Amino acid sequence: MELKAKGFTSIKALLVEDIEVCRLVLSTFLLRLHCEVTLAMNGKEAVDLFLEGKKFDIVLFDKDMPVITGPEAIVKIRAMGETDVKIVGVSADNHAMEAFMGAGADLFVPKPIRMEALGPIIQDVINKKTNDMV
Repeated sequence: MELKAKGFTSIKALLVEDIEVCRLVLSTFLLRLHCEVTLAMNGKEAVDLFLEGKKFDIVLFDKDMPVITGPEAIVKIRAMGETDVKIVGVSADNHAMEAFMGAGADLFVPKPIRMEALGPIIQDVINKKTNDMV
């Protein structure tokens, strides 16, 4: 499912989260940060989107999900040659950082994630995209 923020947006975000309330909170944050948001319920759905040729500027992954976990999906996505997309692991699990970073994530943010933590990450993606266009 795709959600679009009002106004112009150039950042395409993929949110991979199996818990509905977490999806709602994080997608609201991303929309407020003017991202175009695509939702996936598990790692397999995320991998399938990349296999279909979809491109994203940033992906936020939960760790423990049915079918394929966040770290497993990251390994598959990186193996496809997707190195430009910023991948952020998001979890309340105490050992999640090691799992995400070992799988190829760029960053880890513990849950509950706050808007103040997400804003600078999105700004970095915007800055990188702007610099790549120059």
